[in-house]
Amino acid sequence: MAAGRERRTAAETFTARLKMQWHRARVGVRRSAVDYFRGDGSDWIALAGLLLMVPLICSLTMANPVWFSPAALVLPIVAGGLLLRPASLLGLYAAAATALIVESVQLGPYTEGPSRVTPGVVLVVAACGFFGLLIAQFRSRVGVPWRRGGTMLFDLRERIRVQSKLPSLPHGWHREMALRPAGGQSFSGDFVVAARTNGGRTLEVVLTDVSGKGMDAGSRALLLSGAFGGLLGSLPPHAFLPAANGYLLRQDWDEGFATSIHLVLDLDSGDYELYSAGHPPGLQLSAGSGRWEEKAAEGPLLGVYDGAQFDPVKGSLRPGDVLMLFTDGLVETSDRDIVEGIDRLTGEADRYVAGGFHGAAWHLIEAVAKDVNDDRALLLICREGPTTQPPPR
Repeated sequence: MAAGRERRTAAETFTARLKMQWHRARVGVRRSAVDYFRGDGSDWIALAGLLLMVPLICSLTMANPVWFSPAALVLPIVAGGLLLRPASLLGLYAAAATALIVESVQLGPYTEGPSRVTPGVVLVVAACGFFGLLIAQFRSRVGVPWRRGGTMLFDLRERIRVQSKLPSLPHGWHREMALRPAGGQSFSGDFVVAARTNGGRTLEVVLTDVSGKGMDAGSRALLLSGAFGGLLGSLPPHAFLPAANGYLLRQDWDEGFATSIHLVLDLDSGDYELYSAGHPPGLQLSAGSGRWEEKAAEGPLLGVYDGAQFDPVKGSLRPGDVLMLFTDGLVETSDRDIVEGIDRLTGEADRYVAGGFHGAAWHLIEAVAKDVNDDRALLLICREGPTTQPPPR
């Protein structure tokens, strides 16, 4: 009992209470900083830091105006335009204006020597403040803090990537996909949604090319990939493209059309149906003949007119056969028509027939359309033969 009382007394000493208060203060500041950079908290931390920078810069300028120019006040102003809300930004501008007045009085008239507060310095600081206020008002109107905008874009990109992930297939099947956005961007108008339906015996894959490219088509691709992912497997295969067409028509976008190809593959027998909505044809390699055959289904673009009909083309993948689906950015450019592009694609794909198509999708895009300024996507479905060996790890 006595030992317990001694421990409690030691815990209640002034030093212990001071340490506890310091710990709580650190936790509070850390939580406020995390909330701020997530865009959920107040901007008082950034405002306090920038307000402290203003007198510091002012003092350094008056102490040594040759090395610390009066124009250095644009630094907290530019940072404030990126970090602060408009109301807080006005307070920072008032502090900067006060610092300029103090510097002007202490250094004397600009006509009496160099490194003074000149009209040009005032114009530069005022111009930076004006553009910073425009940026802050734009961020406030959009409702997305600058410090969180990059995180949101990263999250959108990862959602598209996760939704485009192909499901695993049973032994004897291989699938892979490669996607290259236009201009090296992170967002693409091409996407894939896939699912195993009918108790896992059927693979359904939809490859879609949204009108536009890169960042312009990325937001529409995200919306459509979520909608198409919900429709896939919830409707019979023949009803998917009509439902997707109706969904695009209801969006009433100015540039709202898309091409799409829908594969329905029986993983037990290898039989498949291919539905197309204005999409380039699929290509099937027959292991027996070693030749590529076009699989072109009939159907109009998605989002053009209501009541469109989509008729499938049927086929079968035997051991050793390969089915290749792609978007038009891979085979069609301004100086090359689609027929020439398909010939070049099949010619490059023939290099992989002997060794297998493991890892071929990315290399085919590199060989056929490396520098094309358009979104490119390639999907390979292979039914491996009895002599096919997986690549070494």
